Amino acid sequence: MNQFFRIVLLLTMTVGLSEGLWAQATTSGANTITTAVPFLSITPDSRAGGMGDAGVGLTPDVSSQHWNLAKYVFMESDMGVGLSYSPWLRNLVDDINLAYLSGYKKLDDVQSVSASLRYFSLGDIIFTSEWGEIQGQQSPNEFAVDLGYSRKLSEAFSGGVAMRYIRSDLTGGQMINGVETKAGNSFAVDVAFYWFKEFRKNRKDNIFSAGINIQNIGSKISYTDGATKDFIPTNLMLGAAYTTYLDNYNSFAFSFEANKLLVPTPPKDSTIYDPDKPILPGGINSDIGPIEGMIKSFYDAPGGFKEELQEINFGLGVEYWYNQQFALRLGYFYEHENKGNRKYFTAGAGLKLNVFALDFSYLLPTQRNHPLENTLRFTLAFDIDAFGNQRR
Repeated sequence: MNQFFRIVLLLTMTVGLSEGLWAQATTSGANTITTAVPFLSITPDSRAGGMGDAGVGLTPDVSSQHWNLAKYVFMESDMGVGLSYSPWLRNLVDDINLAYLSGYKKLDDVQSVSASLRYFSLGDIIFTSEWGEIQGQQSPNEFAVDLGYSRKLSEAFSGGVAMRYIRSDLTGGQMINGVETKAGNSFAVDVAFYWFKEFRKNRKDNIFSAGINIQNIGSKISYTDGATKDFIPTNLMLGAAYTTYLDNYNSFAFSFEANKLLVPTPPKDSTIYDPDKPILPGGINSDIGPIEGMIKSFYDAPGGFKEELQEINFGLGVEYWYNQQFALRLGYFYEHENKGNRKYFTAGAGLKLNVFALDFSYLLPTQRNHPLENTLRFTLAFDIDAFGNQRR
């Protein structure tokens, strides 16, 4: 196996999103969808990470840039920043991690701007020749930076657009089997909408919120100067949440989310390689464009409508707050065994003070010896508006 495909294999196993190898090891009917730069789909923050990765319809928070940037116009504070960190595959390796920095600023009552930086480190890799000679050591990494703008379109409805630059450096420019490699680059956009409605029922204050976000609509990415280009993880997220305040001290929120990769499904025989027909990691001919791929993703599954339904993942979550200072969270995430077989429970907790908020989440798969077992996430949020008010 040459070094380039070792890198691709490492990336697929490391991120654990499509989980093709895991699915094939557990079921013979696996037909998973793989993409380049799957780190873009990793849940970066602890709040949604503790609620079954169901965040697109949740009430707004500082990490909304990943889930639905249209939320920011409904934030109570005018400005805030957050930093999240997760050691990835901590049971297998100790030098792979994901960091996420996000922030927003409300321009007025109807507009906001936001930005985020996502950095994924793959640790250190030693490159060797076909004869085992060490050719060098590299530290593969990937990052994405984006800027967003959101605006209220009515009293309860908002929309937002984010522009994203993606860079993936897996080889450090090494020559792999005589082929010169390079860092992959791509540009993408998110288009999101959000509904937020407060109402009173049964003498209780309630909130119903819902959101939709089409993430990473953008160009394909290549690691060589050849014709082969890979899809990035364009993803459709759709979800809702219901929050009810039992009294002045206790509240519950329930969230649901469904998401689907808008990337063509590989044919069943995608493991057969034809050098005259360059293929992507998932097996789709590389001459298919991103928009055409998005459209085909709704009807191209070899197993028909039944398999298309299998490609939809689900997340459920519940959140309890006491006095808006201490939170407990539980969740469950489901992915069909033929499409990745990620099934896990999540738990989390949060502490909110006047200026700072600290959140933590934990992932527990239903399968033994799963690559994502014991995944931890930490998020520190800073309310700049509240800090400024304290200093006055």
